[in-house]
Formats: sequence, structure tokens, C-alpha cells
Amino acid sequence: MGRASRLRLLTRFRLPIVLLVVAVAYGVAGYRLLEGWSLLDALYMTVITLAAVGFQEVHPLGPEGRIFTISLIALGVVALFFTLQAATELVASGQLVRSLRRRRMDTRIDRLNRHYVICAFGRVGRSVAEELARQGLPFIVVEQDHTMAAALEERGVPYLLADPTSEEVLRRAGVERAVGLMCAVDSDAVNVYITLTARALNPDLTIVARAANPDSVDKLTRAGADQVVSPYVLSGHRMAFLAQHPAVVDFLDLVRIAPDLKLEEMVVRPGSGLDGATTGAAGAAHRGATILAVKRPGAEPIAFPEPDVRLAAGDLVVALGPLDALDAMGR
Repeated sequence: MGRASRLRLLTRFRLPIVLLVVAVAYGVAGYRLLEGWSLLDALYMTVITLAAVGFQEVHPLGPEGRIFTISLIALGVVALFFTLQAATELVASGQLVRSLRRRRMDTRIDRLNRHYVICAFGRVGRSVAEELARQGLPFIVVEQDHTMAAALEERGVPYLLADPTSEEVLRRAGVERAVGLMCAVDSDAVNVYITLTARALNPDLTIVARAANPDSVDKLTRAGADQVVSPYVLSGHRMAFLAQHPAVVDFLDLVRIAPDLKLEEMVVRPGSGLDGATTGAAGAAHRGATILAVKRPGAEPIAFPEPDVRLAAGDLVVALGPLDALDAMGR
């Protein structure tokens, strides 16, 4: 439960709490002055009277003491009435449910590790979330528009209704533990600011940013984005390619949605099965897997490498094949 929620709860129950404190002070002072009881006896009598537990009186009461007890009971009833009123309003307004839901959400967010942060839940951000959910990857959405809360709740995804440009908000989203961040805000300027902030918090973070204006691509790259995507340019290229090579596009779509077929990139680790092996031997050792490209540090990518190309630690390999074969290849 956030600090703001706790403050709202305290404000709602402020009058009942004040009345309860006044009732206890009133009862202790009355019994001490009217009956001459000790502080402990006066406090005990006040508590059992207000709690209506029905215990026997600490000491026999005189007429003044009985009249005072009646007034104390009346004050306790008033405090109870206002307490029930505040509790009823809390439940009826839905604030209690929202507070409990927010607390569960905060716990869920705190448990996220090596996840993805999606900034904004518009058309682009929603598509990213659906793709990550399809692959079973953990992620969190940071959305400033509170009207999106219902859509986020319906999908059951962890989210924060806050400004994604805020460093504190990105920390709450676990950007320091995340592996990737997607800037999908409509404003290129906001995406630049998010990129700068996130890069400062996590230098190893993979940042993919959206650029509505092609002129913003260079700015986002200089701000620290690893990849910049322009939806309009990308859709134009896809439409042109689809018109020329529809079968190829169908195959690529099949690779994306096939349950047992995956296009994966992996870094060759020192001492792994790929370290020192040729691309031909690596493909033969893992049935169904094909190495499509090799990217060596500081060099241009090698597309469709010859079978005798030897891999080394640090090389980036792009491979296509069944999930189990790719998992075994990456070990």
C-alpha cells in the first residue's frame, strides 16, 4: 500500500480515532476524580466499559460514578457509530479493494527480476505486451493515463500508473533488475528522456525506442537506445516486401507463432559447445537447428555463414530451429 493510500485511510478514520482517544482520556480522568481510583484501575474500567465485554466493576460505584459510566458508554457508542460509518464508506467506495489490490501488485512487482519494462500502453505498447505474454516472459507496464487501469486489470499484467520519465517510478518498476525496456510513448521527446534516465540507472539495459518522426532516430540513438523502431517506416517496408514476396513473409510469420520453432540469438560463452566449433558442426550436432548469421565483435555480420566458419567466445549467433535444439546449442 502506497504512502498516499495510507494517508487517505488515516484521513477517513481520523474522527473515529480522535473520539476513541477522547473517550479513553475522559474515562480515566472521570474515574480518578470521581472515584479516586488508581491510574491502572481507571484505565481498566474505561477499556472494559468501552469494549462492552460485561466484566464486573473494578470497585463498587457510587451514584456519581454510575452516571459518569452512562455518559462514557454514550461517548463510546458515538465513537463506534462514526467508526462503522467510515468503514462502510471505505468498503462501498471501493478504496479498500483498490488498496489491497495495489498492495498485491506492489508485491508482485518487487518479485520481478530479469524482466521487461514497457513505457506506455497504447497501440504499440499493447502489441509489445501481448508478444511478451505469448512468449511467457515477465514484464511490467508503466502508464501515465489512469483510464488505462481497467484494460491493464483485465489482462492481469503488473503495472504502475505513474510518469515513466520519473527516475523514482523507473526504480519502482525494477529497471535496475530488468533486461530490457521499450519506450512506446507517442512523444519522441518523452522517449528520449526515458531513454536517458533508464540508461543512467542500468548501463546494461537493452533499450528499444519508438520514433514517430524519422528525424528522432539519431537523437534516440545518442540518448542510449540500442534499437530505434519507426512504426510508419517499418510498416511501409513490410507492405512493400509483402507485395513482392508474400510467401517469405508467411514463413517469417510462421516462425513467430509456431509453438516449437524459434528464431533465437545467443552469445557464444567461453567453454560452451559452440566455442571453437564450426557452424557446420554446430548445426549437425543439434538436429533441426540452423545458424543463419554470425556477428563478431567489431565486425560486420556474416549472413548464411559457410560450414567452415569457426565460432569463438563473444560471437553473436542467430539460429533457427526447435526450442530444445536451440536450448542445447546455447549451453
